[in-house]
Amino acid sequence: MQSFKPILLVEDDSIDAMTVKRAFKDLKVTNPLAHSLNGEEALDYLRNESNKKPCVILLDLNMPKMNGVEFLKIVKSDDVLKKIPVVVLTTSTEENDVVESFELSVGGYIVKPVDYKNFVEAIRTIELYWTLSKLPEGG
Repeated sequence: MQSFKPILLVEDDSIDAMTVKRAFKDLKVTNPLAHSLNGEEALDYLRNESNKKPCVILLDLNMPKMNGVEFLKIVKSDDVLKKIPVVVLTTSTEENDVVESFELSVGGYIVKPVDYKNFVEAIRTIELYWTLSKLPEGG
């Protein structure tokens, strides 16, 4: 990915967050990883002018305080934040969640693999796609 920009992980489950961090390390992803525990924290991070805007947001849907769909509705209605690509990385296989996420303009929807090897492959695919993708300025 664009190594100078952070990746924002919005994930309340500490084990899943550690798994993402481990996969990044194993794949030698050089982007800094910012971590928020819910949508509210993620919005605070994104709105803080001292933080660099991430090149991509990895978003869980099932979180306390503000879930992923609520977060997406706010981000995608903001003229600055809506340019940041969002990939849903969740355990939800509900068709309703998939449809609603794409209606809110996510760049992808990935169900978290349980097996670590498959999880790493999912992260590798995300990393490769966003490395090759041309992103708009500010996004």
